[in-house]
Amino acid sequence: MRLRKLKNSKELIDNSKYIVLNPSEYKGEWKKVFNNSNPIHIEIGMGKGKFILENAIKNPNINYIGIEKFDSAISRAIKKIENYKLDNIRLIRIDAEELSNVFNSEVDTLYLNFSDPWPKDRHEKRRLTHKHFLDIYDIILKNKLIIQKTDNRKLFEYSICSLVDYGYKIEKISLDLHKDSQDIVTTEYEEKFMKIGPIYMAIYKK
Repeated sequence: MRLRKLKNSKELIDNSKYIVLNPSEYKGEWKKVFNNSNPIHIEIGMGKGKFILENAIKNPNINYIGIEKFDSAISRAIKKIENYKLDNIRLIRIDAEELSNVFNSEVDTLYLNFSDPWPKDRHEKRRLTHKHFLDIYDIILKNKLIIQKTDNRKLFEYSICSLVDYGYKIEKISLDLHKDSQDIVTTEYEEKFMKIGPIYMAIYKK
């Protein structure tokens, strides 16, 4: 269910120092945004920002960029992030289709956390692990590393086939992440659904 829009969401988005309002201007030059050459990790569909915020706090020598297309989610992420003074996190309000207009072989790691499974066959091309998006990731990734988490078994199986067919190798896989590991940075969605069923995780490297 989509989040209700905050009354002051436009003001939050327009005035936050964590938002990059014209991201295409920095294509190939994201080190200027962060004033360093540290690795860049991006999360597509960051929701309310819990995952990317906690990673930024935990790893100050990595730059994190949250990608989100909905004002309702990104405004809530801003409110959460602005409780901290962090130099290694930025947010972008775009659709994943636009990523190749924003980055050029400068992203080290890409996170796909609980992406919409788009279960109907006619919507297959909308899945973030479809070849259409893998082509885009090939343009933006410097190190071809993708980390996926999902609670949807069919999407997970589809993604494994799609990425392996595209040339990725599976570096690590878990069919029940929270049973196999302890030190896990979770998303808001994950906190809820890990109590209902298993969380699937895979690390893909090309």
